[in-house]
Amino acid sequence: MKSKLVVLAGPSGVGKGTVVRELVRQKPEVFLSVSATTRKPRPEENHDDHYMFLTEKEFLDEIDEGNLLEHAQFAGAWYGTPRKPVEERIRNNQIVVLEIDLQGARQVKKSMPEAFLVMLKPPSIEELKRRLIDRGTEKPEELELRLQVAIGELEAENEFDAVVINEDVQSAVSQLITLLHLN
Repeated sequence: MKSKLVVLAGPSGVGKGTVVRELVRQKPEVFLSVSATTRKPRPEENHDDHYMFLTEKEFLDEIDEGNLLEHAQFAGAWYGTPRKPVEERIRNNQIVVLEIDLQGARQVKKSMPEAFLVMLKPPSIEELKRRLIDRGTEKPEELELRLQVAIGELEAENEFDAVVINEDVQSAVSQLITLLHLN
């Protein structure tokens, strides 16, 4: 893998955040890009550590000014990747991981074709549904929407450079370490 830009994408609830946090814990030389969003913070989240929480106006201004590498709207909220920190880390020869959805991964691949795309998949749709329910952050109608979107996203597996099945966090992280030549 020659690229310093790694995109880890997969459906909501697949465990992207958990896997990436563990990867960075084990390999601190990897930089996790912090996404911007207009959604409300979850109880355990805070600004800068998990997301840059912006108003809709602030977010749309970032789009207009070309400050986002990718952006998408999902479940009534905007999500995007600030361009500057990513480009700075790549210039400093650091591996940068973006934890984003399929739509964002496609945008990144278009603007930065050298990006290495990894799809994180659940062992099954049933397991994905269980993880979303256990997370307890979605209303029933949001849960159904996320599952329908997930099925569509999983069908795009062939657009990725590699696929990692998240049976458990340690196994997924080990696969990523091998793929990214970090051992």
